[in-house]
Amino acid sequence: MSATLLALRGVETCYGNIIALRGVDIDVNEGEIVALIGANGAGKSTLMMTISGDPRARRGSITFAGRDITKTPTHEIARLGIAQSPEGRRIFARMSVLENLQMGAAVCGSGHFVEDVERMFAIFPRLKERAQQRGGTLSGGEQQMLAIARALMSRPRLLMLDEPSLGLAPLIVKLIFDVIADLNKTQGLTVFLVEQNAHHALRLAHRAYVLVNGAVAMQGAGRELLERPEIRAAYLEGGQ
Repeated sequence: MSATLLALRGVETCYGNIIALRGVDIDVNEGEIVALIGANGAGKSTLMMTISGDPRARRGSITFAGRDITKTPTHEIARLGIAQSPEGRRIFARMSVLENLQMGAAVCGSGHFVEDVERMFAIFPRLKERAQQRGGTLSGGEQQMLAIARALMSRPRLLMLDEPSLGLAPLIVKLIFDVIADLNKTQGLTVFLVEQNAHHALRLAHRAYVLVNGAVAMQGAGRELLERPEIRAAYLEGGQ
């Protein structure tokens, strides 16, 4: 049994008087891919941002590698080995692909920079072709590749991906999910994935949680949830 890398217990997050997360309990074990699915507005991105420390959890605790990080500053959380590829990609549009990768590497220092850039170019050959191009001129799929590569440059123990398939063509979505599966299989990378495309997420994930109105409504093995009629009705039928 793998050790628990990330644990959320009773996490409540609020925006003013609005409760966005209600007593959330989630575990991500070392070497696992765990997915979080749910409708728009369920609180998925809020949960991801709460783990990174912005916004802060009002109640409950977040533990990473045995250390309580509930009140740890965001930049320190990144240094502990949590990297996030945020929703909407948020790459540095005016910077080149290479400069974006440099920003990702800043967290862990530049000792492995050349080696890590080559690794990213091997994973995403398209980025090698675009190395000197400004991030803002890339296609949506290329920007998503860059956002993931930038997160990987920090050599994380936990990679958090927020809606990596959003707005991308099916072929690019398949490529992104194949890369995630391969990194997990060959390097043992632990991945926490927030995804609206339930079909892709549940096929990929070892385990998954379903978030409804800020609370965990269901959990189980990814493939098992994929077969549940209530999941199929809510998230898979009608085009997902």
